[in-house]
Amino acid sequence: MASKPSIPKGTRDFSPAEVAKRQYIIQIIKSNFEKFGFQPIETPSFENSDTLMGKYGEEGDRLIFKILNSGDYLAKANAAHLENKDSTKLTSSISEKALRYDLTVPFARYVVQHQNDIEFPFKRYQIQPVWRADRPQKGRFREFFQCDADVVGSKSLWQEVELVQLYDTVFTELGLKGATIKINNRKILSGIAEVIGASDKLIDFTVALDKLDKIGEDGVKKEMIEKGIGAAAIEKVQPLFNFTGSITEKIEKLALLLATSEEGMRGVEELRFICENVIKLGLSSAILDLDVTLARGLNYYTGAIFEVAAPKEVAMGSIGGGGRYDDLTGIFGLKNMSGVGISFGLDRIYLVVEELNLFPETVTATSKALFINYGDAEAFYALQAIQKLRGEGVKVELYPDNAKMAKQFQHADKRNIPYAVIVGEQEIASNSFSLKNLISGEQVLLDFEGLKKALL
Repeated sequence: MASKPSIPKGTRDFSPAEVAKRQYIIQIIKSNFEKFGFQPIETPSFENSDTLMGKYGEEGDRLIFKILNSGDYLAKANAAHLENKDSTKLTSSISEKALRYDLTVPFARYVVQHQNDIEFPFKRYQIQPVWRADRPQKGRFREFFQCDADVVGSKSLWQEVELVQLYDTVFTELGLKGATIKINNRKILSGIAEVIGASDKLIDFTVALDKLDKIGEDGVKKEMIEKGIGAAAIEKVQPLFNFTGSITEKIEKLALLLATSEEGMRGVEELRFICENVIKLGLSSAILDLDVTLARGLNYYTGAIFEVAAPKEVAMGSIGGGGRYDDLTGIFGLKNMSGVGISFGLDRIYLVVEELNLFPETVTATSKALFINYGDAEAFYALQAIQKLRGEGVKVELYPDNAKMAKQFQHADKRNIPYAVIVGEQEIASNSFSLKNLISGEQVLLDFEGLKKALL
């Protein structure tokens, strides 16, 4: 007996309706990437292992899907490692390639490899799947799409201003009014750690501070003390635990707190430039907020840090994020290539748009009308009209079999096709078409121009 088919854990099949909705989101993101001057590139689904390994830390390396060498992959295996069952050391001799873990490292590789052909600053976008050998759970998959936009070769902060506008434009077009674009700066975090005398505890300090909304002020202080940050140092950052006010007021509070830190003040000035210009230019529906607890990507972000929260009425994690990095390509030997980029979380955006019922009714993978098949002569007459309608961009189809009418109408109903077109001997004789609304039951006789107008 054949085994029941299945798919690997952490992967998904998408129905026609789901694909149509995903493509709707992707098309809005893609069209706005291009409006903002970003150019598309694509990189292979798998890279050489040495391109990926060592770029994501020990935990990241563990989550990279390795690909076994073709043919007899054990032929070149290290005998000692094989005998000792040392899988970590054995992997490099039996696997030379791996599925990409993200789009950022392959992009860095692309820039270095094609640097002589690229016009800098280089604005690229990429919408492709990535793979991670993570433990599957709700909202976390082993195969998922990333939608990234990056600019490399420019240190100008106008890029950050435009990326905030890009977020705002996309989320406005999707109907996600009230999405919050949180901004912080890596230099701010370094400056705070410096001012309180805890520069050597920067990661511990920021990781604890990042949990403020989850474990509260007392919880954060307790964790900081456990990590060896003294009570006097914690006292100095007391203002951060009740950091309220407008963006302008928050920036002034930071300027006072970080007055003695050169690094911190550089971060303040960068934030001031970005935020003031975004405010002057205005946002359509998103909210810009300065969040000093935001501490993502500390291993590679060197300037601005972004994270986007869904509208308040939806309980959802971040739906986007990014930041400024000063040496992305340095890992491949091209030094001092500054860049900044953002990413859109397709899967979470989908869930938010679905929950808020924001997908237009027109977003569907189904046809607008089904032509009923009464026989070969009628089918040929129908296909002449279908050919013209498709030329006008109308999604229509012919039921392929001369089956019972009830079966054909039932097929249209199950497919959620809103119209049926009936062409029998009378319609052919009068060079017309009977259009039936399958929702209301109303039926009208039309010539081709009338039919086209009704279906457009």
